[in-house]
Amino acid sequence: MAKNSATASALKPLQVSKVTQQGSLSVHVADQLEALITQGKVGVGEKLPTENSLCDSFGVSRTVIREAITHLKSLGLVETRRGVGTSVLRSSTVEARPAERINPTTVEDILHLLELRLTLEPAAAELAALRHDDEDRQRLETQHLAFSNAFVAKTQAREEDYLFHFAIATATKNPFFQSFYKQWSQSVIPRAKLLSTDINPISSERYLERVQEEHTYILEAILSRDAQAARETMFQHLNRARNTYAQYRDQ
Repeated sequence: MAKNSATASALKPLQVSKVTQQGSLSVHVADQLEALITQGKVGVGEKLPTENSLCDSFGVSRTVIREAITHLKSLGLVETRRGVGTSVLRSSTVEARPAERINPTTVEDILHLLELRLTLEPAAAELAALRHDDEDRQRLETQHLAFSNAFVAKTQAREEDYLFHFAIATATKNPFFQSFYKQWSQSVIPRAKLLSTDINPISSERYLERVQEEHTYILEAILSRDAQAARETMFQHLNRARNTYAQYRDQ
């Protein structure tokens, strides 16, 4: 870590634990970082250490650190700016959610479908990383860009989200993954089930920003043929969605 940056060395005296627990490594990393922030041990306005420094501190890969930082962003705790790094925004969490309220029946439908997707799509991402060809690469990059453009245009990016995941299914070279997506079409995307009147534009924008970043990490893992990272990033992407929509059960 840089000696001339007080903020960059904020974690050094805190003796974070290397991650050895079973389960998702990124969750264990995120939990430790969240505690440091909410307890004020890394103050608002301070920067977290670099990805490489965090990898060394926790004993994990860059993929794990990126997933943990994405989770902190989804809680509204930090922001990342190119050329600047990741800075603490606030010391209390503010969850990014796609809507103010959702009909209980719709919530159950969304959660059931996400449960199914969690059993299938991490495997699809892994296979896509191993099997994709140049045509798949172009398709994946095109659909990711389309989602990014839709986000900038402040739409809900439902079709673009669906087509990105369908491109991954196509890259598996297994027609049954494609059949799954063709059967459900856009309804596989939870936001397709939401009423426009229930959507909160501000929190929804933050939610979609998180989705866009998660898609980026999935894409990078697939295109670099890192099958393990592709599986992990897809699992975290869908699991965060499941956790977000599960909160509507308690309303």
